[in-house]
Amino acid sequence: MQVSIQKAISIFERCATPHRPYHVQWLITQKCNYQCRGCNVWRNKHRVNELGTEEVKRGLDILRKLGAIEIVFSGGNPLMRSDIGEILEYASKHFITTIYDNGSKALDKIDVLRKADFVAISLDSLDGKKHDYVKGVSGAWEKAMDAVMQLHDEGVFVGVSPTISQFNIDEIVDFTKYFVNLDVPVWYCLYWYDQPERNQLFKIGRKVDEFEIVDKGKVVEVCDAILELKKKHRGIFITERTLEALRNLFLYGKRTWRCQALQSFFMIDPQGRVAGCHLREPVASIFELQKMWNDEKFHKLRRKFEMCTRCAYLCYIFYSLYSDVRSNMEIMLTQQRNVKLLIDNLLTARGRSYVASSPVKANHR
Repeated sequence: MQVSIQKAISIFERCATPHRPYHVQWLITQKCNYQCRGCNVWRNKHRVNELGTEEVKRGLDILRKLGAIEIVFSGGNPLMRSDIGEILEYASKHFITTIYDNGSKALDKIDVLRKADFVAISLDSLDGKKHDYVKGVSGAWEKAMDAVMQLHDEGVFVGVSPTISQFNIDEIVDFTKYFVNLDVPVWYCLYWYDQPERNQLFKIGRKVDEFEIVDKGKVVEVCDAILELKKKHRGIFITERTLEALRNLFLYGKRTWRCQALQSFFMIDPQGRVAGCHLREPVASIFELQKMWNDEKFHKLRRKFEMCTRCAYLCYIFYSLYSDVRSNMEIMLTQQRNVKLLIDNLLTARGRSYVASSPVKANHR
């Protein structure tokens, strides 16, 4: 994890500055070595020219000038990029940096992952057969579990990220308890799928009947249970406000947020094209973004996106709920217990490193 006083001060200043794109998801590669049933990424056989290392760094410089706080690297599998270590090291100097992996590459890239603030391993079940079925790869569960536990033991701040769907909704509460009892954080995705859109930035969610949530009451039960768990456990990386938004959506069909695409968040694809979200058409290149951010064209798009009700991707809900200075400060306060978990893990890792190198330890082997 990359921690410095300068970085902390810079992030706090950006948190306190209004009208900024605080959250950015960079789909940094289309390459993926899994065949997840609910995903379209690996099905796209059309290969694109991805931005090179120096171009990505230039893009990150622009994002810092715009005031972004958090960068999430996903794809595809970002660990399939040979330059991902250099990219993470550069990004982590200035942003809260998260990287996703399906669990297949993490153990080969532990030193690379130390450069990130958070590592999210996609894990959908405690049942190995169910997880492998979702991922479309035999042995995926074992690799993911090994990755989580070894990274945790190595002091990398790793968490698990299940996608809540009809397929696994009955085990989400027990899944959460299992990992938080190990001091392994949990942060959630929600199964959704893309509506056909000819010019969308990036095709991700695919319609799968057995994943589509039909038991809405069960979602409400799970939200209530997680709210109770949050009172007792740290490491549950979803806020009360987000859980309440989900409850209202599934219980009453009511959306308590307005989409803040191209305001508090946006997406970047492997070519460096920018869109409000992956479902929308590209509107600029990352290299044009700084001069276009306050353009009237963007203001019109923001008003249009605020009215959008086409999806319930959980990350977009969160980014829309936490889209101003006040909510930035709120999340910093509400996540204090999770920050303590992060610090404890770092101290434990440093202590483990000290003991491993101690001559006293060596004499007792």
